[in-house]
Amino acid sequence: MKKLDKIFEPKIALPLITLIAVVFRVIPLRYKYLFGYDPYFHLAYIEESLKAGEWINFLTIAGGPWGFLIKNFHPLGLWMVPADVYKILKIFGVSLYDAFRITPVIFGVLTIVFFYLAMLNFYGKREAFFSALFLSIMFGHVFRSMANYYRGDNYMLFWYSVALFGVSLAIKYANIEGWRYKRFAFYLIPTFASGLAAIFWQAYYPIFVFLLGNAVLLAFGAFILGKDKYLLDSAVLTLSTAFGALLANYLGGYFGYGMLGGNRWLAKKTAENLGIELGAIKDVYLAVHLKYLVPLALAGIFALFSLSRIVKEKKQRALIVIILSIIGVFVLFMRFEALKELSSGFGILREAPILETQHSTFSDLWAAYNILVFLCPLFVLRFIPKRVKLSDFVLLGVIAPSLYMLYTWTRFLFIGSLAIAAMAGLGLISLHDNLYPILKSKLDDRKVLALSLSLLVVVPIISAGLGFERVYAEKPLINDHWVQALTWLKDNSNENDVVLAWWDYGHWVTYYARRSPIAQGGPSKWVALYYLGKVNANQLMARGVDYVIVSYDTAIKFGAILDTANVLKEGHFLMILPLVSKVGALIFQQGQYTITARPGKEWSILINTGTAVFSPKEAFLEYRGSITKLNTTAKNTADAYVYLNLNYGYAVLMSEKTFNTTLAKLMFTNEYSGDYQLVYSDGGYIKVFKFKHPNVAVEQTENEIIFKFENAIGTGLGVFGYLENGTKVFEKWYPVKGKTEFILPKDQVNGTVIRYAYAEGKKIVDRGVFRKE
Repeated sequence: MKKLDKIFEPKIALPLITLIAVVFRVIPLRYKYLFGYDPYFHLAYIEESLKAGEWINFLTIAGGPWGFLIKNFHPLGLWMVPADVYKILKIFGVSLYDAFRITPVIFGVLTIVFFYLAMLNFYGKREAFFSALFLSIMFGHVFRSMANYYRGDNYMLFWYSVALFGVSLAIKYANIEGWRYKRFAFYLIPTFASGLAAIFWQAYYPIFVFLLGNAVLLAFGAFILGKDKYLLDSAVLTLSTAFGALLANYLGGYFGYGMLGGNRWLAKKTAENLGIELGAIKDVYLAVHLKYLVPLALAGIFALFSLSRIVKEKKQRALIVIILSIIGVFVLFMRFEALKELSSGFGILREAPILETQHSTFSDLWAAYNILVFLCPLFVLRFIPKRVKLSDFVLLGVIAPSLYMLYTWTRFLFIGSLAIAAMAGLGLISLHDNLYPILKSKLDDRKVLALSLSLLVVVPIISAGLGFERVYAEKPLINDHWVQALTWLKDNSNENDVVLAWWDYGHWVTYYARRSPIAQGGPSKWVALYYLGKVNANQLMARGVDYVIVSYDTAIKFGAILDTANVLKEGHFLMILPLVSKVGALIFQQGQYTITARPGKEWSILINTGTAVFSPKEAFLEYRGSITKLNTTAKNTADAYVYLNLNYGYAVLMSEKTFNTTLAKLMFTNEYSGDYQLVYSDGGYIKVFKFKHPNVAVEQTENEIIFKFENAIGTGLGVFGYLENGTKVFEKWYPVKGKTEFILPKDQVNGTVIRYAYAEGKKIVDRGVFRKE
């Protein structure tokens, strides 16, 4: 045990934990592509801004056909950090791409360092070691702080760890002579940490919830434990969150506001739901925090301070805390009844649910935290009367809201990881310390040592192994097929062209094709309806669509397409079956479904569902560079259509209703509408179609903007100029009937970003957006 104790020494423990944290987080560097979808948008924006020499606000390669205003997204700090990391490291030959890839690792590891230091101040060497170790190895924290996966909540948790470190210093120095009042300066750390968090991520608000929770639970703990002097700490920490909110509001004017701030539609809708009006405070949450949450918390603290002089018995004090908690929650929900809809984004997310906004299941918790889930309940051992400490209550202030968030959305598995790590680390040590004296009284020293080592060594090793396995299994979602297709699109289309793809892939279009997608970053019902064949050519032209992408990945998400479109699944069926055998016949199988195909002048294709055997009405074969409609011997046909792909070894089984959708026609047949021209295909993984319509191609010279019209049936061209901040400063319609080209001098158009609309009479036949060079 003495050797183990040496590991707990900070001079050994902190470097060891830091090394482990780094190793776990750099594993994805073995891949050349970024993970997920969002990082590609962030990197594209950084590249475009560095190319422009300033942080542009109006991005023309996103949000087609209108363009995208960055001020309505994240604060600028989210993109400034990787750019600054690049500027520092480029002298060592590090590219922007690699600087972007490693930035999450830097702040993920720093989070663990500050968390370790906070736990060291709150408890001691062992508790700090295991809590920080668990945070460093759990997939729940690794997956949003690892290389190749750049996400904004990494910054929020980093700033909270800094804030918690500041709180731990203030409490640690409370009993050190000469620091009675000077220690309150440490509460400036959470003030600045919470305020600065606002410029790095649009959903930074949990840091204020956590800190206010720390303050309130600190007051509860101080009152129950009879440590009344810490009620002042609680009040000061509460006030520090108020000043942090003011700082966040101030910085929002320079770097951009959070998702509930500024003129965003979500801010307006939330303010309306909560019945509040914004004034000097430009953010809904910050307004609620300053106007209601802080005063309510201070009122509760003042009540406890007053009662502390009257009530001395601990059980009575605990009862008072429970009563005050109930009153506080009741008052809050009475004033803001709409808070009941908080978990659904005030009902907004019910309209287009995504995976991240579903309730967490046990499998989600296991994937994120593995066996640490079972250590968390042991945290209650900290509240044995003779063992409970004030710091237990402080941590309960972050644990309670984190557990609620974990239940609410899987999106919060990362944010809740710090609370889980603290509970698991403290729970493990509490279990050990409670069992140790019992075991020592009944067993010899060798057995006691063996059991202690198994608990303190084997458990972390198992958790680390499971965490490592989970991290190592992660792969990029994008692949060479997508990169080649989008690179081709970039090289063979106009810069102002607009692309329709499933919303998941929109950010890839922005990054690799440098074209503006119709949908990205969030579900699009309109795009879903398009793939189902419920959007016509006129609607496509009105949206400025020039290219349509269909893919194997999109077909896999057919169920999500139906859900997003809010279309009943009855009558729809699509299943992809991999090729499992070529011996004697082509056999494709998925679960109980089997397709057996025997080639010939007339193909014999049989579908076995496990309960019935039949032939398809129609079948298509894609092999090498072409799609062929097969002649089949069909004796017993059913409502089934089959597509066989021998280039990639898979088959698709569809119902008639699904077969007649736009997605199926474009991806699996050669019987699509004449409005489309196949311009790129890799033989069955991804296909790019050009939508044939009156199209506008924009070219620029030093002094002129040249609009070239393809299939020039338009009679009018609307040109609209915008400043970088999104303000429209120019609008004019030009007659272009019979023209195949229209030249517009740049000095006649105000604005840095131009939107255009090409019309035939009153009917829009093309739209787009571009930046004046």
